Amino acid sequence: MKKIFFSLILLMATMQLFAQDNGVEMADSLRSSGKIYVVVICIVIILIGLLAYLFSIDKRLKKIEKENHIEK
Repeated sequence: MKKIFFSLILLMATMQLFAQDNGVEMADSLRSSGKIYVVVICIVIILIGLLAYLFSIDKRLKKIEKENHIEK
């Protein structure tokens, strides 16, 4: 009974997606004016910064783990 109820709820939630309009006016206007590339470049810069930060943390952690392993 719970499975059927859960399936019906999921079915009702997905039915709302079909009622939405597929066109995104903001993206179309940004694409037509060429500003979408500025948005994409900003996102790429942020992701590259996050990846660089994560790699630097990983590098420091490996160094600390090596130092602790040698001391034991």
